[in-house]
Amino acid sequence: MSKLAIIYGSDEGNTESVAHRIAARFEADAVDILDVADIDQTTFTDYDTILLGIPTWDFGQIQSDWEEFWDDIQAVDFSGKEVALFGLGDQFGYGDYFLDAMGMLHDVIVANGAKIVGHWSTEGYDFEASKALTESGDSFVGLALDEDQQEELSCDRINRWTEQISLEFTEVFFVDPIDD
Repeated sequence: MSKLAIIYGSDEGNTESVAHRIAARFEADAVDILDVADIDQTTFTDYDTILLGIPTWDFGQIQSDWEEFWDDIQAVDFSGKEVALFGLGDQFGYGDYFLDAMGMLHDVIVANGAKIVGHWSTEGYDFEASKALTESGDSFVGLALDEDQQEELSCDRINRWTEQISLEFTEVFFVDPIDD
């Protein structure tokens, strides 16, 4: 069995916490959790199945560690890799930029050959605009979490999304929904 990589960037710990909460739903020996600040481009060659976590800061900005890695991520060949994204944002405080960083990351990795899984419905969210919407506009390109305004919904959303992506990945990963 190959391993699943969960790569995240986090300034205040929310995205890191979510990465660990997602990882807890998979078999422990099937997952590597990596901070984007601690990796380089070669890290991606070790994994065919990858989850990328990124928060959106302020007015649509990329989290600082992802920003420092941006030139590197643009050079990674994602051909043959299945990638699911999860993003954090504040839909009320920054509703015009909700999850923009996830949308920008999505565009980079798709341009470099990634197969995206894990689209997530926009139902239940209240925002003005987002770069993280699919072309149809009825889904996000990955799991959308708002730990500022809808923290009480995160556990259920993570459970449902991890079950969804486990079915969408070519590689089978056991998922165990939990109440965290």
